[in-house]
Amino acid sequence: MTLTAPELAHYIDHTLLSPDATPEQVVTALAEARELGVFAVCVSPSMLPLDVKVDPDIDLGPVALATVVGFPSGKHTKTVKAFEAAQAVEHGAGEIDMVLDLGLVHLGDRDALTEQVLAVRREVPRPLVLKVIIESAALTDDEIMLACGAAVEAGADFVKTSTGFHPAGGATTHAVELMRRCVGDDLGVKASGGIRDYDTAAAMIAAGASRIGCSASRAILAGAPQG
Repeated sequence: MTLTAPELAHYIDHTLLSPDATPEQVVTALAEARELGVFAVCVSPSMLPLDVKVDPDIDLGPVALATVVGFPSGKHTKTVKAFEAAQAVEHGAGEIDMVLDLGLVHLGDRDALTEQVLAVRREVPRPLVLKVIIESAALTDDEIMLACGAAVEAGADFVKTSTGFHPAGGATTHAVELMRRCVGDDLGVKASGGIRDYDTAAAMIAAGASRIGCSASRAILAGAPQG
């Protein structure tokens, strides 16, 4: 699949989730997101609201603002995840990327997984966007299908491969293809974790990704055909 830099930029969530990120680094990331023309910028919830924690004159323009919930381990109760999501929305986030509890996936407890996503969905009503991170590299194919099924049942808008922090690794084209088959055409699939160049990003989109999460956005876009 060949995408020009402007075409690819519209797939990208430009991400800064480093635990030691400073407000100054967030300002730089936000400016880069606008310059590159990406779809969204994703920062830690502690950086919100941006006009209080980062810069009172911040202007994202058309770039959507995303943040994370239950990040990066997912080992939070559904009540805590719901509260974190509600606070993030109150602080200006338009997109929420929540991490599932992988222990529940390994147990095969679809009901508990669905309840967890539903608790967050109630605090993130449409047209706000809810993405569910499943850590696909840590799951079997059957577990990926289980996690995706719970996300679909609970009304998520996207399933997402990875946090980028799990030792098992990040996105693979196999996982993206499987997730796309699981959710069909009604949900988005976000590939995230380890995507650092144009060829990898294009391969993920060809496999079925409708969004790419990355911190190396500038390098990725520099490798794309310009136009």
